[in-house]
Amino acid sequence: MSRAATAWQRVPPPVVDALLVAAAAVDVWLNMWEHTGLGVSLAAVGCAALAFRRRFPLAVFLLTLPVALMQDVAVAVLVALFTLAERSRDRRLLAVCVVLAAVAGSTPWPLAEADRTMTLVFFVYGLATSAAPVLFGQLLQAQRDLARRLDEIEEAREHERALHAQAVLARERAQLAREMHDVVSHQVSLIAVRAGALQVATRDADAKEAARTIRSLSVTTLDELRTMVTLLRASGGRATELTPQPTLADLHQLVESSGTQAELTGELPPAVGTPAQRAVYRTVQEALTNVRKHAPGAAARVELWQDGDDVGVTVTNTAPTRPSLALPGAQQGLIGLRERADILHGTLESGPTAEGGYRVRLRIPLRAD
Repeated sequence: MSRAATAWQRVPPPVVDALLVAAAAVDVWLNMWEHTGLGVSLAAVGCAALAFRRRFPLAVFLLTLPVALMQDVAVAVLVALFTLAERSRDRRLLAVCVVLAAVAGSTPWPLAEADRTMTLVFFVYGLATSAAPVLFGQLLQAQRDLARRLDEIEEAREHERALHAQAVLARERAQLAREMHDVVSHQVSLIAVRAGALQVATRDADAKEAARTIRSLSVTTLDELRTMVTLLRASGGRATELTPQPTLADLHQLVESSGTQAELTGELPPAVGTPAQRAVYRTVQEALTNVRKHAPGAAARVELWQDGDDVGVTVTNTAPTRPSLALPGAQQGLIGLRERADILHGTLESGPTAEGGYRVRLRIPLRAD
């Protein structure tokens, strides 16, 4: 938009209307050839009506027609036409108004002096003259509509960006919650179990007190982690894997460092997708963590298997040989595993065995992604 247009828009509307009324009055004064009472009255009404053109554009246009009929004036009618075209979306009405303005401007007054040939020429000229402000008014209306539409599009884009940022934040929170449960809770619970075992086994008073302190702090940490994981899951959605994750190659180390008498058997084909490998790893990790926490002294067996187009893992533990320690749980482990299985179009089954142990079984498609 030009500087002149910008400066014109800054002028208050009442000032603009007053200037247009004055310009119309000057136009009438310069072109009025017969100062009859009727002509002056109609001219005064038509010019004064321009002050109300914004609120009553059609009525103001109709009031300017007698002025154009009786005098050779242009400003009042053209301003009224422009205002009507700027505010109206009725193309038929605008076309009728253009014709009326052309008829009023081309019809001689008084009617007895009519010359058909010149009247037709003036009518064609009047059509062209009257169509110009209508076209400019419609152009300005389209420009405003376009500007408004661009503002709406920009607002929609801002809203979309905000929603995308919220979705990313929710995924980050869910991912953080899962990692806190799967990794941090895994390590802290192992510390608590080892400290509890040391507290029971040692005879040294200082070592027993240190083990008790370590176990107490670990239990408190696990309880705080449970609260944090719950809050993060409540504000997050389904997690996507945003950071590097362990794969099947890390299973042997996981089983060996689990603090449980565990055995890993079977193998999976190399074609297993990365998401499926992560799901298998997390299932084994959660199952072994639960064995340590809830089945002290139990032995566990981790079996990898393939069944047609599906692969999976089964973790089975025997009955515990001693009472379990009172360790708090996040209560989200199996929920998280089922979420992973659902995302990969698989299933997770868990439950006690007839021998008093527990079994967790994951089945997912071979090429899950």
